[in-house]
Amino acid sequence: MTRAVPELSLAEFNEGSASARAAFSAELMRGLQDYGFVVLRDHGVPASLLEAAYASSEAVFALPAATKRTYAAGMRGYTPFGVEHAKDSGQPDLKEFWQVGHDSGADPTGTEGFEDNVWPSEVPEFQTTISALFDRLNNTGMVVLQALAPELGLTTHWFDDKVRWGTSLLRILHYPPVSSDTPDGAVRSAAHEDINFLTLMPAARGAGLELLDRDGSWLPIQADSSTLIVDSGDMMARLTNGVIPATTHRVVNPSGPNVSRYSIPFFMHPTLATSLDVLPSCRSHAPVPSPITAGELLDERLRAIGLRK
Repeated sequence: MTRAVPELSLAEFNEGSASARAAFSAELMRGLQDYGFVVLRDHGVPASLLEAAYASSEAVFALPAATKRTYAAGMRGYTPFGVEHAKDSGQPDLKEFWQVGHDSGADPTGTEGFEDNVWPSEVPEFQTTISALFDRLNNTGMVVLQALAPELGLTTHWFDDKVRWGTSLLRILHYPPVSSDTPDGAVRSAAHEDINFLTLMPAARGAGLELLDRDGSWLPIQADSSTLIVDSGDMMARLTNGVIPATTHRVVNPSGPNVSRYSIPFFMHPTLATSLDVLPSCRSHAPVPSPITAGELLDERLRAIGLRK
């Protein structure tokens, strides 16, 4: 039988009976353990907002290269084509991107040190739509973690205060058409695992996303444009001692029309001080690694992919 990433309805958790909520939680856990990915429908993020976000993103990446480079400002704003690479990869990824997070004054604890977001004056609607999408995905991610928590022996809201004002980032990605002088072995996004707890990604405008299945084969991820794709990252794997693994995935070069691809993943991070010490329910799964904070793991991974010196 052909394997396919499971598709779940978040309304079953948000609006369902106690038994429906429990069933959703179990299916979510099973999907993340078996595939590392699930597809969510009925997630509450308006289709109109997704369409507006993609439209404004295309307009931003269509700006002249020199204009875009004026907005390169560290972890927020623009990152030019060819800067990031997968951990241990010898080739840069074939992409450019823009990142936004919580506004610099939004942290009520004053401990996260959020950078200022950077917005292109040439496309004013970009700020409006991307800010709204960030907030929606942050709220949706919290709900997904609330659904996952009981499967890990935690109270429903255990993750809430750890992620509500975390260092989460919304990354707006553009993969241009692959040029004829692309180095051998370079791909749109080389095989990697995400760093964070969870990634929530509105289904991309363009094919190419694949996960490394448990049998070692690459499995294309098919998802309707109205859905969100959810996967688990390194921080979740560390917290759960591999009970929920971080699944390797990639974006391959186009096999059909050589056109641009756009995607907008939301990387849900906890606060920097959050301990990733293994949960009590996961300590018998494998040898327990030494304690580490989310900030320490984030710094380690950012250095490994070329986004921090």
